[in-house]
Amino acid sequence: MSGGIDSTVSALLLLEQGYEVIGVTFRTYDSMKESCIAKEKGCCTIESIMEAKHNAERMGFEHRIVDFRDTFKRCVIQNFIDEYMSGRTPNPCVLCNSTIKWGEMLHLADELGCDYIATGHYARIAERDGHVYLATAADTKKDQTYFLWMLTEEQLRRTIFPLGDLTKNQVREIARQHGYEKLATKRESQEICFIPDDDYRAFLRANVPDYYERVHAGEYVDAEGKVLGMHEGFVNYTIGQRKGLGIALGHPAYVTHIDAASNRVTLGSNDDLFATELSCRPLGRPITIASCSEASSSLMAKVRYRSRAVPVKSSIINHQSQISSLIFSEPIWGITPGQSVVLYQDNLVVGGGIII
Repeated sequence: MSGGIDSTVSALLLLEQGYEVIGVTFRTYDSMKESCIAKEKGCCTIESIMEAKHNAERMGFEHRIVDFRDTFKRCVIQNFIDEYMSGRTPNPCVLCNSTIKWGEMLHLADELGCDYIATGHYARIAERDGHVYLATAADTKKDQTYFLWMLTEEQLRRTIFPLGDLTKNQVREIARQHGYEKLATKRESQEICFIPDDDYRAFLRANVPDYYERVHAGEYVDAEGKVLGMHEGFVNYTIGQRKGLGIALGHPAYVTHIDAASNRVTLGSNDDLFATELSCRPLGRPITIASCSEASSSLMAKVRYRSRAVPVKSSIINHQSQISSLIFSEPIWGITPGQSVVLYQDNLVVGGGIII
């Protein structure tokens, strides 16, 4: 329970369906540290933890606060730092869901004697050919399967998504009907929970001990390697970025490539950001790559949460290097190393990988 509307309504629905509910809220980072001293927001703050506890007490079930800060720092925050310092753009929610929200929580569920864990994610679970799959939510605008692709079949078998068949508007109405008017009208945060004011650059400066030794001015270059000007350090840029480059070329310029080793940032046109192929690792879960290839005509891929899924033309697996290549039927904009590519067949998540 995060203290927000989705987990609160999920608990309400579970109670109505006759489940015995134990609410759990966990701390994953210390928002009061100097590096995170900006405004309190999102999940895991003291305010949200206390609101979750209050909502559980109001509904009449047990509530526990669990401290996962050490594990979160070691697994999620360190990966976030390492990826950015390597010139990639990570998606910490994907890793947090698999290692913390499911990995650690299932251990806790066993300790508490719980058969299932339930969350307020907009997703569903479906069975096909004896396997359990993650399936897209009824509300396609809120569907969160992109962030959940790393969940294993074992984890899914013990998961309930109470909101999977509902739209966000229906969830808000349920909250109102149960007297949670404040939650029903509360604005949702889209920021990374442990990044104050959504400023990842300031977070890196505060949390990388040798930041200024590793991050310094470097060259902007074009696709041919011609020097165009100077930038402020490779970690300050992401693929597809146009604003805040600090360089005037007489035409719109976009970041098309980041090379951390040489501290060079490549600039190009918007057209240069379209590609029909990517490499990633790993690819697959729970169906085999062979079946992915055989079903390529119906296989779709998303490379960003808000992006449109596009058809996969073919997939090639190098079993020795564990690197997969995907070729698409049409160009995709802004393929970004560190982000996830998620594979769908019909409305089922059938695989995924981290783009390299």
